Amino acid sequence: MTALTFAHEPDAARYALYKGSQLVSTLEYNDNGTSIAMTRAFTVPTHRGHGYAAEVTDRAVADVERRGDRTVVPVCWYVADWFEEHPERAGILRNRAA
Repeated sequence: MTALTFAHEPDAARYALYKGSQLVSTLEYNDNGTSIAMTRAFTVPTHRGHGYAAEVTDRAVADVERRGDRTVVPVCWYVADWFEEHPERAGILRNRAA
C-alpha cells in the first residue's frame, strides 16, 4: 500500500494529501493573520470514497492546533460537518460572539 503524504502548501493557500506522487485531496484556506477560513475541501473524483477529505482536514486542523496562533472558521460545509463529528477539536474554532 502506498503511503499518504501530507503537505502544507502556503504559496497555494492549501493543505494537500498525496498518495505516492498523486494528489488525492486538498483543503483550501484564507489566512487573515488571526484566523484561517477553511474554504474548500476537495478530493480528486477518482479517489473519492476512501476518507481522504477527512484525513486532510484532520491533519490541517492538527497543524493549526500545533501552531497555536490561529483559530479556524469552517466556511466549507464539509469542514463544518467534520467539526460536528469531532466536537473534541472545537476549541480551535473562532468564537462567533458579536
